[in-house]
Amino acid sequence: MESCDFLIIGAGIAGASVAFELAPHGRVIVLEREAVPGHHSTGRSAAVLTQNYGNSIIRRLTLATRPFLEHPPDGFTEYPLTAPRQMLWIAREDQKAGLEATLGEAQRLVPTIRAVEPAEAYTLCSALRSGYAAYAILEPHALDLDVHAIHQGFLRGLRNRGGTVVTNAEVVRFQQTDASWEVHTPDQQYAAAVVVNAAGAWCDVIGQLAGARPVGLVPKRRTAFTCHGPAGVSPEELAAWPVIIDSDEEFYFKPESGGILASPADETPMEPCDVFPDDYDVAVAIDRIQKATTLSIAHINRRWAGLRSFVPDKTPVVGMDSECAGFFWLAGQGGYGIQTSSAMGRTAASLIVNQHLPQDLTDMGLTPEDLAPIRVQAERD
Repeated sequence: MESCDFLIIGAGIAGASVAFELAPHGRVIVLEREAVPGHHSTGRSAAVLTQNYGNSIIRRLTLATRPFLEHPPDGFTEYPLTAPRQMLWIAREDQKAGLEATLGEAQRLVPTIRAVEPAEAYTLCSALRSGYAAYAILEPHALDLDVHAIHQGFLRGLRNRGGTVVTNAEVVRFQQTDASWEVHTPDQQYAAAVVVNAAGAWCDVIGQLAGARPVGLVPKRRTAFTCHGPAGVSPEELAAWPVIIDSDEEFYFKPESGGILASPADETPMEPCDVFPDDYDVAVAIDRIQKATTLSIAHINRRWAGLRSFVPDKTPVVGMDSECAGFFWLAGQGGYGIQTSSAMGRTAASLIVNQHLPQDLTDMGLTPEDLAPIRVQAERD
């Protein structure tokens, strides 16, 4: 049996970030059921940081993560993790009132967000169909994210701090003793005082295996694809386009490696699985985008899908289980895992080691109760 202080289940962005933060406080082992970390959700992200997305708690976690991604610690990465990318929300006439109502709330946290006239929206993205957008909001300082570099930076930093990642290590059994947990994989047994459940879409599966009450996690499929850029638009002009997102999240698209990445922004409930794209969702996205723009999407270069896992209030679940001593939840990051990664890792590590939140998040008005698993756990039969 191999022993450690902190045993992390899952090496996606959630597990990697908390492992990185816990490594200075004791020996860390991360167990990953797949052959490659980040296979399911982390590696299938839209790769954008926006401070105008999610509820107020998500937005605060994003604000607290941004400084880390823009100025990572020495040795974390050899390349920039971010690049400038404006973000433009557009609304049809029938959506206008709804988007207008969100502007004040958005500006409370991000004062640079502003309304733009339709004429300016068309200047920002020449593919918008004339007359489609009746109202728009611009976030001028959103960011493109290098998801692979961010994820690998956390894993590299973990190893540099003495931590270990074990792949092909599916957890099959738990046993709790007075002082620690024994966790079994097909090939090995591990003992740890603290187990961190960062298993993404499988967090409720792992929780129930450990004897904890479920948190009501629902994995939801998100489809995406890439296609060629439009004819007649130079690579330089295309690269300068903002992310375009429908105000009701019916679609989005953005420049990506000389072409376009697009999605219908679907949220189809699924069981935890290695999810694949649905042709219908791709067709829906193409139809919506072609109605909103002059883009003609005749060929798909690549398509994929990922799972974004939510609890009912769409707020992450971060905290020690109230009934299973030493069992810590880090679940329900939805589609916000990359843009909240540093704050989530620091929050989880601080709650485990110090039993309180990092000071910057406390200063933003966040409390442990906002994230605690007990708020969403089902009652026992």
